[in-house]
Amino acid sequence: MALPRLRTVVLVSGAALLTRRALKRRIARSPLWPLPALPEPVSGHSQRRATAVRRLLITERSEVAEGVVRLRLEGAGLPRWEPGAHLDLVLPSGLVRQYSLCGDPEDTGAYTVATRLVADGRGGSREVHEQLREGLEIEVRGPRNRFPLTEAPAYVFVVGGIGITPVLPMLRSLAASGADWRLLYGGRSRASMPFLEEIEKLGTDGDRVTVVAQDETGHPDVAGALAELAPGTAVYCCGPEPLTDAVAAALPAGRPLHLERFSAAAGDAAGPGSGPFEVELRRSGRTVPVAAGQSVLAAVRTAAPHVAYSCEQGFCGTCQQRVLEGEIDHRDDLLTDDERGDSMLICVSRCRGGRLVLDL
Repeated sequence: MALPRLRTVVLVSGAALLTRRALKRRIARSPLWPLPALPEPVSGHSQRRATAVRRLLITERSEVAEGVVRLRLEGAGLPRWEPGAHLDLVLPSGLVRQYSLCGDPEDTGAYTVATRLVADGRGGSREVHEQLREGLEIEVRGPRNRFPLTEAPAYVFVVGGIGITPVLPMLRSLAASGADWRLLYGGRSRASMPFLEEIEKLGTDGDRVTVVAQDETGHPDVAGALAELAPGTAVYCCGPEPLTDAVAAALPAGRPLHLERFSAAAGDAAGPGSGPFEVELRRSGRTVPVAAGQSVLAAVRTAAPHVAYSCEQGFCGTCQQRVLEGEIDHRDDLLTDDERGDSMLICVSRCRGGRLVLDL
């Protein structure tokens, strides 16, 4: 009698174990099981590594120009990056700010960033200057690259002040490869322009670098720098809004501009489509209202507090999400035309109708 009973127990236990394993595999394929699995979202696994938080040690702090501090952040086995990439610094107060990487992409043991003190800014640069010291650990996210160096027969760079930080690794790479490039570098004074000595050395071959200090010669001649561009020349600009606007205005119609701003472009937050609407989060099955004057990001975070974000001004790209349904009112200058077809930056963009469906 005992043997058949034991055999029954073994069979039942084995069947239960197999069922549990099969159920785990099914749930892994679709967290909302028994609903069908959905395609990978924009904020899926490929971005999780880029937005993962790491703790790095500040091993060097130096002043590379008046009001500009450079930090070396060390850690083991850091992800590689390419010129133009930036890093998110999670400051001690909880503020998150983006700073371009200006070190050596081949150095997988450290990241280097530099920031200028902006006395009337939003507080991030002041916190960097006043609180970040050698020996302190800081959380970082990234790197990510929304300002990549593309292949081109020639390059022209127009840079203002601290805007040199994403461009400096590009210039090093182009100088090493023997590429054709020119730089117009402007600033309030020579003393305020970071990395000036290194840049002038890079440009000694062929007089590639033009330095314009405002206290010596006034504003740079943007139109002259962009006159008679050879076909296919890639034009890059990073700097304050008056400079980026001048470059955009001086470029011939149809000529693409590779642009990175210090902050979001000025816009009309109360323009058409600023009224209330609702957002469905398809994966979680939640629907949240978005009030007039409230960002989609703020509304979504009430139901999904884990959603990634950073600048909250529409220029870093961290909060990009796929849109499954609804008409998007894009209010950023970052996304490409292809990206605008099915995704949005939820920190600034809104809905032109009454409802959006996000892949969240």
